Amino acid sequence: EVIQMAQLDGYKTGGTIHVVVNNQVGFTTNYLDARSSTYCTDIAKVTLSPVFHVNGDDVEALVHTMKIAMEYRQKFNEDVFIDLLCYRKYGHNEGDEPKFTQPLLYKAIAKHPNPKDIYLDALVKENTISKDDANQLLSSFKEQLEVEFDASKKIEVQKVSHFMKPGWEKMGYANPEDFDNSPETGVSKAKLSELGKKLVEIPTDKKFFRKLEKILKDRQAMLTNNNLDWGMAELLAYASLLDEGTSIRFTGQDCERGTFSHRHAVVKVEDSEEEFCHLNNSKEGQAPFDIYNSHLSEYGVLGFEYGYSLATPEGLTIWEAQFGDFFNGAQIMIDQFISSAEDKWKTQSGLVMLLPHGYEGMGAEHSSARMERFLTLCAEDNMQVVNCTTPANFFHALRRQNTRNFRKPLVVFTPKSLLRNPQCTSTIEDLASGSFQEVINDPSVTNANDVKHIVFCQGKVYYELKNKKEALGIKQMAIVRIEQLYPTPTAKIAAIIAQYKNAERVQWVQEEPENMGALPFLYRKLRELSFTDFIGRGESASPASGSPKRDENRQNSMLRRVFGPYEKIEA
Repeated sequence: EVIQMAQLDGYKTGGTIHVVVNNQVGFTTNYLDARSSTYCTDIAKVTLSPVFHVNGDDVEALVHTMKIAMEYRQKFNEDVFIDLLCYRKYGHNEGDEPKFTQPLLYKAIAKHPNPKDIYLDALVKENTISKDDANQLLSSFKEQLEVEFDASKKIEVQKVSHFMKPGWEKMGYANPEDFDNSPETGVSKAKLSELGKKLVEIPTDKKFFRKLEKILKDRQAMLTNNNLDWGMAELLAYASLLDEGTSIRFTGQDCERGTFSHRHAVVKVEDSEEEFCHLNNSKEGQAPFDIYNSHLSEYGVLGFEYGYSLATPEGLTIWEAQFGDFFNGAQIMIDQFISSAEDKWKTQSGLVMLLPHGYEGMGAEHSSARMERFLTLCAEDNMQVVNCTTPANFFHALRRQNTRNFRKPLVVFTPKSLLRNPQCTSTIEDLASGSFQEVINDPSVTNANDVKHIVFCQGKVYYELKNKKEALGIKQMAIVRIEQLYPTPTAKIAAIIAQYKNAERVQWVQEEPENMGALPFLYRKLRELSFTDFIGRGESASPASGSPKRDENRQNSMLRRVFGPYEKIEA
């Protein structure tokens, strides 16, 4: 996947030198069982890159080849491969017996002198060095190692720090109390108005795609009517960060327009496909906004963006999956780095992952971002997991990423149907003040003493619950949204439950199957609170049905369990 990136905009590095330490994987797999091609470097043919096959026993040939590779990369800015053919002396490690699986190869290796002796013999034969001189060098090196080893014993505390120091000098590490309340992230109304105007302007001397005119008129209407949808609030978040000097890098399949055509961060001239990006035309001297439609990869691209976030802690790095469950192809990056790097190596990252999520009858492969997997990996405040229900809260979540003196990965379960849901809007005032809300209490409750039934939820199912509650005229129910699933705002949840002191039922409701979503995680986290019931779709081996009708039936079945005491809901 990385090879495919070599010549793509957004991923070019000026060429990469690929050094393959080809030890023939002794003891585990014979090379004849490991690949179909003749050479392990045949993948270089994808980009027509030169390949050097070098005998690992020939030290000077390797040095010479490396010099050639460096010069080639510097001159042509392209990839070059070095296949360093060598072997594992003792198999998998010194305690293993490689002859179990490769007896002939390891008979040959056992008789073969190591590269140091081969090179020394050559140097002695040509009178470049004597054996006594070589022994003296070896003794001197061993003495140096002993000195360093003895010194290491006297080090009482080895302070581990971020291995990439440049750019991280001002950063600290988070404490649990840092997540009690989010910092203020509002932007003045005047500034938002100024930035909003720039988001609806395009050059008048160019002919843009016709439908773009309607999109821009809709954006203008949102500003005029003070009724912002998800896409507009998102663009204003980026525009405000750029205005403040925070650079942004954004990649993903179709991320320029947005998979569901809600973003349109890049618009094209109809006849020439020349591109215009509003976010790079707010004002002179603003920070750069780099957005790229990635190639059809998750593993390689997410790995690249993770690395980019390490190198640019002051910037905002974002990756968007085309559908949330497409991150499946990048699971290794989540497990090995994003969720665990700070614990393993004290390495922080502020990478943002946007994962479109929601059950709308679109089938198993386009429904779930596997929330349960992320939550299973959550511990020790290692990352932030949110599922916002308002454009304003998403706005504040994005801005929060770069306002603190530490960095944490942010997983955002972004909506699909809510992108155009007329109820899912925010005002300029919502963006101009306040901060990210970890929990949103029911704004319709006027008297807490009347509440007998508390329903906690997250994501788009809130609007379905809200609409049903209003349709039935229920006054004794409070619908509370948990917007941040991790770090779990347990104290705020407990405070809301305490506020409704007459509540007899406290439920968690989700649209995901009961063995998925946040339920298994929250059951463990919230079992000490007064929860009486946990509700979701029935347990399932796959995330969702491929039948819209069956999906609707399952959604109604879940709602029946919530509203059954009030009125039977027809399936």
